[in-house]
Amino acid sequence: MSTMHAAAPVVPFGTAGSPGTRLLAGPVASEGMETLQAHQSRLGERPATITLDELVASGLTGRGGGSFPFARKIQLAASRAGTAVVVVNASESEPASRKDVTLLELRPHLVLDGAVLAANVLGTRDLIVYLHSARTASTSALLAAVAERRAAGCDGAVSIRVVDSPAAYLAGESSAVVSVLEGRGPVPSLRPIPVAAVGVGGRPTLVSNAETYAHVALIARFGAAWFNAGGTQRAPGSTLVTLAGAVASPGLVVEIVAGTGVRDLLAGPGGLTQPPRAVLLGGYAGSWVPGEAAWSMPLDRDWLSAAGTSLGCGLVAVLAQTACGLAETLRLLDYLASQSAGQCGPCVLGLPELAERFRALVEGRTSRRQLRRIRELAVAIRGRGACAHPDGAVQLAETALAVFEAEVRNHARHGSCPGRLCVASSGLPLPAAP
Repeated sequence: MSTMHAAAPVVPFGTAGSPGTRLLAGPVASEGMETLQAHQSRLGERPATITLDELVASGLTGRGGGSFPFARKIQLAASRAGTAVVVVNASESEPASRKDVTLLELRPHLVLDGAVLAANVLGTRDLIVYLHSARTASTSALLAAVAERRAAGCDGAVSIRVVDSPAAYLAGESSAVVSVLEGRGPVPSLRPIPVAAVGVGGRPTLVSNAETYAHVALIARFGAAWFNAGGTQRAPGSTLVTLAGAVASPGLVVEIVAGTGVRDLLAGPGGLTQPPRAVLLGGYAGSWVPGEAAWSMPLDRDWLSAAGTSLGCGLVAVLAQTACGLAETLRLLDYLASQSAGQCGPCVLGLPELAERFRALVEGRTSRRQLRRIRELAVAIRGRGACAHPDGAVQLAETALAVFEAEVRNHARHGSCPGRLCVASSGLPLPAAP
């Protein structure tokens, strides 16, 4: 096991190249992709394997939003008959998230090291990197890294295949990934069987995101105790977050350790000097949090979950002072409603209706009775979808009604917010309409 930077202090947060970072340690972002030679010079060659005991001891959880223990997922795949498939899910279908894209652009060999280690644990040579090829910078870096590794022969019998992900919000859901890899569209499975047990072609399929595999590569080099030296007991290690909205550098990816305060993040790399009006945590299907409350929160997945919210995909988005929170929510609800897989009523019918009722609220066409119907519709949708997509949209809507209560009253009574144009202006990106 390498001892390089094992004793280096862990800082609360940092960007690419910052001292004390882990995943983002190494060259600064302006230098671009770290080559195989530079990667191995900095970290040493990839260990031949990693034990399941080490992964269990690390406490590593998935960094794609579900926070499922990685060791349990790989143990399930290992326990099933048939040759496994390992998938690096780098589709990153959350429009404002850039953490996996950043890893592929800057540290692709770290991601691939972790995926190859997982393949070795499972005794398979089948490794797929699933990404959205329209993101040309990250795709080019990944393909260059794969070519370097093939030329160097450093992955043994493991064969790396790159597959294009559809440009759809649900394309990153694990069973939808399997559906695409089997030649169908990005449609989540109605079956409750985990893909780690039955996935591509009926084979056990380990699907984890790029950040998770990058952590595996570092744990293999430095050990579980090193990994646990950062973060908290229940949320060990570091994690990547993307800053979005009304911040100094929208799209900036920052590495943090659990317990880092929202205030530290937003007042540091975020460039804020005071609490914002509101913060959206966890993605477009996440939760709005009042700015004052968010300012004092720790960015700890376990703590946030207990508080009824989630860090999800790691998005921390700030609402602009001049924006209407309801109008911004409507904009996101319209997008989420457009991203249905088309296989269940709560998505096909419920989400468009929820968006339309929000539109009536934003446009001042909602009475107190109609406002109550928005809440009733949200309750009717929750928990009834074939996947979690409708639940995420409901979470966004319900937290908006609570956090922007003053705006709700103003729109219901006066049709607008005093001093605002009641338009979305937070700079949260959405894909262009096809």
